[in-house]
Amino acid sequence: MAHLGSVRWPPRPIRTERLVLRKSEARDRTAIIDLFGSPEVCTHLGGPQPRDALELAAPEIPGRRPGYFVVERDGTAIGIVTFDRRDTERPGHIHPDCGEAELGYMFLPHVWGFGYATEACAAGLRWFASVRPGEPVVLCTQIANDASVRVAAKLGFTEAERFEEFGAEQWFGVWSPRELVVVAALPDHESLAVE
Repeated sequence: MAHLGSVRWPPRPIRTERLVLRKSEARDRTAIIDLFGSPEVCTHLGGPQPRDALELAAPEIPGRRPGYFVVERDGTAIGIVTFDRRDTERPGHIHPDCGEAELGYMFLPHVWGFGYATEACAAGLRWFASVRPGEPVVLCTQIANDASVRVAAKLGFTEAERFEEFGAEQWFGVWSPRELVVVAALPDHESLAVE
C-alpha cells in the first residue's frame, strides 16, 4: 500500500460524539493483533492471521504512518480507520493514472451494531477532505459483506462498479467531498463539517 504523501501527521485527536480518532500508540498493539486475528473481522478479508505470527510480526507501535487512525471509545481501542493509495495493480480505479485515496476500516466484533464505524469513518473523511480538498476517496468491499456496504452507503459512497477479486464479487464505491464549511475548532480537536 502506498502512503498518502505529504500530509501534516499526526493531527490532533479528532473527537466525535462518542469516539476519538488518534495516531497509533504502543498500548494499541494488542487490539490491532485482535483485529487481524479475529475470524469474525476477517471473514471478508481473506481470513484471520495466526495469532502467534501476528505477535512476532506486529511492531511495537503498529500502523505508525499518515492516514492510520486508531479509534477509541472510553479510552480503549476498538478499531482502525485508514487512508492509503489504492494499489495500481488492483482492479477498481476512477482515474487513468490510478493511485486514488482508499478508505479502510476494521472494528472489534463486540462493538458492531452501534454505528461506530459510520461515526468514525465520517470523521476520517472530514479530516481527509481538510488535508486533500476536492480529492475523491474510494472504498472496496465484498458484496457479501452487507454491513460494510451499508456503512459505505451511509457515508455517501456511490457504487462505481463491481468486479471479481480474491475469489469474490467486490463492491467499489466513490465518495466526493461536498463544499466544506469550517466549524470553530475547540483547543483539543480539529473539526470540519460537510454541508
